[in-house]
Amino acid sequence: MTSTDVPVAVELNADYQVKFFNALSPKNLLHDEVVQRRETGYDVDEFVAEANRTDSSDRAAVLDIVDRMAFAERGNSWRYVEPDAIEDIQATLGAQPPAKSLPELALRDKINAAWLGRIAGCNLGKPVEWGTHWTAEHIRDYLILADAYPLRDYVPVLDPMPEGFVLTDSWPETTRGNVKGSARDDDIDYPILALHLLETHGTALTPEDVGAAWTRLFPIEQVFTAERAAYINLVDGYTVPEVARRRNPYREWIGAQIRGDVFGYVHPGDPWTAARLSFQDASLSHVGNGIYGEMWSAALVASAFTAESAAEALVSALAVVPPESRLAEALRHVLELKESGISWETALEAIQAAYGRYSWVHTINNAAAVAVALLWSDGDFTTGVGRIVMSGWDTDSNGATVGSVLGILSETKNLPDHLIKPLENRTRSALFGFDNSVISDLANRTALLAINGLN
Repeated sequence: MTSTDVPVAVELNADYQVKFFNALSPKNLLHDEVVQRRETGYDVDEFVAEANRTDSSDRAAVLDIVDRMAFAERGNSWRYVEPDAIEDIQATLGAQPPAKSLPELALRDKINAAWLGRIAGCNLGKPVEWGTHWTAEHIRDYLILADAYPLRDYVPVLDPMPEGFVLTDSWPETTRGNVKGSARDDDIDYPILALHLLETHGTALTPEDVGAAWTRLFPIEQVFTAERAAYINLVDGYTVPEVARRRNPYREWIGAQIRGDVFGYVHPGDPWTAARLSFQDASLSHVGNGIYGEMWSAALVASAFTAESAAEALVSALAVVPPESRLAEALRHVLELKESGISWETALEAIQAAYGRYSWVHTINNAAAVAVALLWSDGDFTTGVGRIVMSGWDTDSNGATVGSVLGILSETKNLPDHLIKPLENRTRSALFGFDNSVISDLANRTALLAINGLN
């Protein structure tokens, strides 16, 4: 077959070319569902052609096309095995290692460091959380102009800002010299909520419990992509598993991955138990690699408590990811890059080339970036969080995950004062009743669950 014989996918016309991801917009849903279907091996050309003949402002007609894409057929060339049910996921995995333990005093300290590291890493990445604008190259160019490359502190503000550089709206409270307590962010809201859910439901936690907490405690416009789509489905009366699947083209994006850490905090040294319980949270809003992302992050954090290095934690966490999934393939790729002896810059370029086709808020590319930053952190907190933010894509989410893991590995005494002290031991939150949470209180409550066990 020559190159001219290869079928060219039908593309959506300009009416559907959207800049933002919004589950409240039919045009967004249609565009993003086409992308999701094609990424997962489905032929949706006929639906794209129909959409191009349809008035994009006709809400009912556009949503009808979105709904019918659920019946698209997957091509025979699809080679991945990516189950959604926990029993099917577990069936793809090998035997899980026994849990490890650590002394109570060390555990308390590491949990405290994890919360501080996560919140600092989130704030570090927040001013440049706009993946289509703040690419790794654009971040580097800005930091060089600001004499702040490589990044080892909060992002500086240049006055005046150079043409072509726009920090996100959070910059007055998340940039160097302006951090006075942690800013609000969903990467902080979800761990706070997870702690509340585990205190309330323990090991009996279900996706329905998670959904009920969302609609009771979260304003809908403070949740995004898959979570917003799931929220709409909950309000419309849909139940699990349809909540994750109906009109949710973001179901394999990073939203669940950012929700896994606390499941690891309360199961230190026990990655499989952490991952298995995190499934109850992830499966409300995600499928496939979206679920695996949260299970992986929970296992990664749990492993860090008893690991000697980030590399050891990453190898351990990979054991909870279905081995024939795209996420497992990407994470194995990163481990192979490390073994090859290349530099961090070259490794970042490699994963950009391999996974840059995904949305800047997808699970697979961001997990690969997290793994690269951890492996090339040299065990240093500031190096790791700086490198993950310089990697682009979902900078605050990834900064939070890397900060969490390296916080555990570093312990509180080794966290850098210039990143931790400005947090002032408090964080804002959009969760009803949880604003201005005290970070040390969150850590103490988490430690009680880890020490005493879940009910």
